Amino acid sequence: MADEKKDTKAKKAAKEPVAKKEPKAKKAPAKKEKAPAAKAAKKPAAKKEAKKPAAKKEPKAKKEPAKKAKKAAPKKPAAPPVVKAKARYVRIAPRKARLIADQVRGMDIESARALLQFSPRGAAHPIHKLINSAAANAENNHDLVGDEMRVSSITVDEGPTLRRFRPRAMGRATPINKRTSHIAVALTPVED
Repeated sequence: MADEKKDTKAKKAAKEPVAKKEPKAKKAPAKKEKAPAAKAAKKPAAKKEAKKPAAKKEPKAKKEPAKKAKKAAPKKPAAPPVVKAKARYVRIAPRKARLIADQVRGMDIESARALLQFSPRGAAHPIHKLINSAAANAENNHDLVGDEMRVSSITVDEGPTLRRFRPRAMGRATPINKRTSHIAVALTPVED
């Protein structure tokens, strides 16, 4: 009898893992059943969201007349046009070109041309040509009078450096850096 009880217990124990697997299989369909319920719960929320934009459209209609009122207000005067010109890879060191650029910055174009024409510095020539080019841009591209402009900004940035070497005594070589500049000018009309 004891052997039979042990055998039946062993069989039940063997059947129990199988019984545990069956509820797991039942849980999967239960999740599928929950999913439609969740979708059903989302549908009323979607209907509520559909109602909310309709409520939001009404205030937008009220805001439109306010926008028209803003348009009716006088507009601010337009900013004066800025005419630009650039000279790149100019064969002069930026440090030397900045000395001339600082003198010209803020001047009207006629006095800047006079200063650059009689300046003994080498950077005066390319900057003079650049200011003349910017004045020509103002006349041809923007229908402005080139002689009634002023130098609103002028910048000198460093360009690439050409590296060269010079032979020296006892077979040595010393480097020579030939620096270049990028010069940019912006002109604006003179305010009366």
